[in-house]
Amino acid sequence: MENFSELVRLRRSMRKFTDEPLTSEQVETLMRAALMSPSSKGKHAWHFVVVEDQSMLERLSHCKAQGADFLASAPLAIVVLGDSQESDVWVEDASVASTVLLYAAEDLGLGACWIQVRERYMEDGTPADSVVRALLDIPEPLRVLSIVAVGHKGMERKPFNEDRLLWEKVHIGKF
Repeated sequence: MENFSELVRLRRSMRKFTDEPLTSEQVETLMRAALMSPSSKGKHAWHFVVVEDQSMLERLSHCKAQGADFLASAPLAIVVLGDSQESDVWVEDASVASTVLLYAAEDLGLGACWIQVRERYMEDGTPADSVVRALLDIPEPLRVLSIVAVGHKGMERKPFNEDRLLWEKVHIGKF
């Protein structure tokens, strides 16, 4: 990518992927970016679980009532965790890392989409966090913030339309 502004304009959520697997170099590049993401006081209170097993991706796609089904067709999922005992701002740190993953994927020409897990539930009221934690043997006190699905783009998406920018949400000096 030539510049960050272009990367931001081009990045769109991708929920459809081809069957082509990612290379180990692509996965390493994604994880390198996540591990370099900023964190409060440099505590790095995040952890990541890289999932490529199709059977597990299918099971993870049912972790909440809606919005995760496309994970079953993704070649890769990165589960983003935060350590609530290591940092009181683990949600923010894990959110930054999730965002870095989205932009790193676009920079590689890949598609990605954030799947919210924290504060989401299955139809029976079971927290999505507990479902993911059980499937992946995630220990306490780690919490699941998100799952980032990544793969080769299975469809074209137009760049962000800057005519839709909500400039009325920008306040200069005071509200």
